[in-house]
Amino acid sequence: MIRRPVVAGAFYPGSATELKATLAKYVDKNAPKEEVAGLLMPHAGYIYSGVVAGAAISRIVFKDTFVIIGPKHYAPGEPFSVWPDGAWQTPLGNVEVDEVLARKIVSLSQYAKVDYRAHEEDEHAIEVQVPFLQYIKPDVRIVPILMGGIELEVCREIGHAIAQAVKALKREVVILASGDMTHYESPERAEVKDMSAIEAMLALDEAELARRYYNMRMTMCALGPVCTMLAAAKELGVKSAELVKYGNSGDATGDNRVVAYAGVIFKK
Repeated sequence: MIRRPVVAGAFYPGSATELKATLAKYVDKNAPKEEVAGLLMPHAGYIYSGVVAGAAISRIVFKDTFVIIGPKHYAPGEPFSVWPDGAWQTPLGNVEVDEVLARKIVSLSQYAKVDYRAHEEDEHAIEVQVPFLQYIKPDVRIVPILMGGIELEVCREIGHAIAQAVKALKREVVILASGDMTHYESPERAEVKDMSAIEAMLALDEAELARRYYNMRMTMCALGPVCTMLAAAKELGVKSAELVKYGNSGDATGDNRVVAYAGVIFKK
């Protein structure tokens, strides 16, 4: 089954030529590269978050497969949804889904379910990451997973299933958490909350991240994807993390109510 693009021409350019030119502005192919188990990238329109996303993806050694975990923005479909087969289409062509890995993850988790519906509608969290991956490695494969909840134990269970599947199949993967930080607050207030969250990420502590999320009434949508990624990445050998870049939509618009973005890499 082919998943057609739903935000091409809106969140990112709809033509291959324009899309490549846009990505070339954001991706630094000469940036120093790190072996990573995971990373956090924002998923807003490229005009807002492309600089942060590009800075993060530029810093990693690419692997054959990316497990992309995003927050579920719409109601249809299973709450924890894995697209299991076929390919995802963008203006740059098709990216194959690693079907064997996708189905192995589902078989090892009581929560993750095979599902197509959740990935359709106007869901953008995973789609906007795919052109970045294609631009750097055209033959990359993906496993798309949407998280419809942020319960820590569920995140840990799915993260464990991902790590166990990767080990069992001896895959070389990067786990990409797709998510934005604070939504619709002032840049100053957003930065206070976000740096507290990022501090927990850099400590590789998903429990502390969840605690701060609730205590500080954070509005980031990255919590579920990051907690799941961290649970998996720690089993796969992550040793440290680095904040590559932080910014917000006001950098592009000048607005004083912003959505904030962080690019973080989780190094082996």
